[in-house]
Amino acid sequence: MKAMWSAASGMKNLQLKIDTISNNLANVNTIGFKNQRVEFKDIMYERLDQSAKLADEGRPVPIEIGHGVMISATLRDFTTGNLQQTGTPTDLAINGEHFFKVIDNNGNTRYSKDGSFKIAATEEGATLVTSDGYFVQGVDGNIVLGENVSELSIDSQGFIRVKRDGGEEYEDIGQLSLNKFVNPAGLESVGKNLYKETTASGAAFEGVEEGDKTEVWQGFIENSNVQIVDEMINLITAERAYEINSKSIQTADRMLEIANNLKR
Repeated sequence: MKAMWSAASGMKNLQLKIDTISNNLANVNTIGFKNQRVEFKDIMYERLDQSAKLADEGRPVPIEIGHGVMISATLRDFTTGNLQQTGTPTDLAINGEHFFKVIDNNGNTRYSKDGSFKIAATEEGATLVTSDGYFVQGVDGNIVLGENVSELSIDSQGFIRVKRDGGEEYEDIGQLSLNKFVNPAGLESVGKNLYKETTASGAAFEGVEEGDKTEVWQGFIENSNVQIVDEMINLITAERAYEINSKSIQTADRMLEIANNLKR
């Protein structure tokens, strides 16, 4: 009774789709979160009769029966979310395909769309970090602002300048490290709004190429790109498909019951 196993594979994989939708909805207010969707593909087919069209003999098409469904990929959508103005100088948003570069506590390089940065006091002075204390990277390493910073200015290309107490002139600090990938969908999510470079994503390209419209917006954050209405529709569709698959199992069960009762 292949119907049972095919329907079971449908229920199992639809459960994973519902899990993914639930994660999207749970992160609807997560800064820089990117929507994720599940893609399916059919499993191998059993060929019951080979097609053959030789000398006007044989069937023109084969007789095949499938064995259900499986997940082929969980694809992340990296389109830019809505940019919300906060007015906080350390809040940054990238209007484009690039990522911020950070170094975690273990020295690993990570990439993020979350620009809700903070200022931490270190031995070198005020330093730009993430909410978890990871060092935000500039072109030349950690972004150290120094002492007695009264104003922070970051332009659309990521160039950083500060004005110190009692001073009237801005001092150049450096430039944010903005990174782009050939295939951002291949990045591996590691939690905490961070992504890891993989073979599938390709190596990061630092900098903004000529003609690229990517801009850094100071005083803004990038909201999640999850569309609640779309996710609710996907959730209802997945739930109904799950229900239909369960009906297939019930129908197959009744057929087996009828077959078993033939001897009575």
